[in-house]
Amino acid sequence: MSGDILTPILMGVMLGGLYALTALGLSMVFGVMRLINLAHGDLVVLGAYGSYAVLTMLGIDPILGLVITVPLMFCIGILIQKYLMSKAVTIGAEAPLIIAFGLSLIIQNANQIMFSPQSRGINTAYSQASFHIFGRQLPMIYLLDFIVGVVVMLVMQEFLKRTYMGRAISAAAQDTRASKLMGINTKRIYYYAFGIAMVSAAIAGTFLGMTFPFTPTSGTTFLTIAFGAVIIGGLGSMMGTFLGGIILGVVQTLSAHFLGANAQMLVLYVIILILLAFRPQGLFGR
Repeated sequence: MSGDILTPILMGVMLGGLYALTALGLSMVFGVMRLINLAHGDLVVLGAYGSYAVLTMLGIDPILGLVITVPLMFCIGILIQKYLMSKAVTIGAEAPLIIAFGLSLIIQNANQIMFSPQSRGINTAYSQASFHIFGRQLPMIYLLDFIVGVVVMLVMQEFLKRTYMGRAISAAAQDTRASKLMGINTKRIYYYAFGIAMVSAAIAGTFLGMTFPFTPTSGTTFLTIAFGAVIIGGLGSMMGTFLGGIILGVVQTLSAHFLGANAQMLVLYVIILILLAFRPQGLFGR
């Protein structure tokens, strides 16, 4: 069972890129609005179904189809923040969590009505291909997951550092009151932050759908993984979230390698619980 350990490590690192990509939107929403979006996993799955529909109904490659799904998810994110979350925050701290949970149920049932409870997958020539590294044959989609995860993380970091909107989002995340005094429209900033989080969810959903089969209820699993990556990396940290995703990916593949496929998710959840208990600020948090 212990055999070649390099293969699961390589697969875990690459798979971690997908987990990080899935978690980046959750990290941004929490970092800016201090909101744990319980619907994030289902919004990622919604992005996967969007790419599946683009491929099967329009015949457009899912990566090219991002020109359709990304703007659509961006608009959905702004609408959710404007008409649901922003109003819920004024009610109390629990209201956004309840609304996000309700939104999660609505998305699951809508996906089930439109696409049936049957498991789906986004199949392309490159998602079924493989490549060789260090004499080992690995799935090409895992490499694409990692590359896209790195690119999206770097783009989001540069956006937050170098653009006016990005700096305004960072300022609002650090001190909302001071941002308002400096003339920043924090309400509008929250709209855009949620929209950008949904852009990353759309991209994550596309590559998730090419990597794993998914159903209308898959969002719970991916929310847990995304939450784990955010917890490990430190809440609100993009680089920390990315490293957290890598750690989760390696833990999962090594667990499957040594303990069997049935144990991999159990080990993942146990590690997340241990970190929550002993270091809730994350390995890379302050």
